[in-house]
Amino acid sequence: MINDNLKLRGDVALVLKDKNGNIKETREINNLVVTAGLTFICSRMAAASAGVMSHMALGSSTTAAAAGQTDLVSILGSREALDSSTASANTIVYVSSFEAGEGTGAVTEAGVFNAASSGTMLCRTVFAVVNKQADDTMSVTWTITLSAS
Repeated sequence: MINDNLKLRGDVALVLKDKNGNIKETREINNLVVTAGLTFICSRMAAASAGVMSHMALGSSTTAAAAGQTDLVSILGSREALDSSTASANTIVYVSSFEAGEGTGAVTEAGVFNAASSGTMLCRTVFAVVNKQADDTMSVTWTITLSAS
């Protein structure tokens, strides 16, 4: 009998800075890989027809993350192209920066997507409010770890 205990874990690190580059707030949060994200992973293992994850977005909803969700509940602004995506042994790290004027407001949710609009959401997280002012910048580092234990 083979018993593989394959697990996905998502960790999100947020860093909010003021207009002078001073750190105002940092957060570390877990996330949920949604059903559409799991389907996406399986489809990429069979073929490369689904586009790679390429965007991140911030939102203002406090609706709990749920497996069936396919988008943020209340996006702030628009999805931002990833600054980088780096795969290694059993992780992939996505990084995006939301500059002054991007994703401004009471930020309480974030997600990773494979398109600037529509497409597939890989994962979503909800957290206590981070107030991003118009002249603040926020960097988001999203690490997905795959383990077999």
